[in-house]
Amino acid sequence: MIELFYSSTPNGRKISIMLEELKFDYKVTEINLSEGEQFKPEFRKISPLSKIPVITDHKNKVSIFQSGAILIYLAELGGKFYEENNRILINQWLMTQMGDIGPMLGQHHQFHHYNPGKSKFGEERYFNIAKRIYKDLDEHLSKYDFLAGKKYSIADIATFPWIARHNWHDVGLENFINLSRWYKIISKRDAVIKGYDCLNKGEKIPEI
Repeated sequence: MIELFYSSTPNGRKISIMLEELKFDYKVTEINLSEGEQFKPEFRKISPLSKIPVITDHKNKVSIFQSGAILIYLAELGGKFYEENNRILINQWLMTQMGDIGPMLGQHHQFHHYNPGKSKFGEERYFNIAKRIYKDLDEHLSKYDFLAGKKYSIADIATFPWIARHNWHDVGLENFINLSRWYKIISKRDAVIKGYDCLNKGEKIPEI
């Protein structure tokens, strides 16, 4: 049994989608970030930076934090979405999400969505970075079906929930033909739909 410590954020959704894709038996323990549950001592024992997501694999008696590390662990455990002969490319795009796409779009959320009007510099900077990310992804996906080539991988699973907040970004996902094609294909996967709403609250993937 995998226990997922979760909140409905892009990073949390990466893991619930992956668990659904692998058809693993899992339990969701919701961490209420607005109430500071991530700072409780019992949670910090498994997440030293007080971040979600975290998983505990009760069968193997191990807890893992950091979404990229969790995806790799689950992919190796399940034997899917992490082709051995393509791991260099998969790792590059997974790290691109972890080090660039996620953090930069996360800052865009802070300035543009949560705190508009507080910093013109911050809003303009991260809006322009968001546009650059969309453009770069669109250009890359003009040559490939998925981020790491012909097959759906953990790189796509990691990136999709961030682009699923496209209605927060105000960049206009519909203007990026190749990124839109990729987004539509992934958003129709049964596991992605289920994983996006793993708390069964009726949360739907935003359409373009």
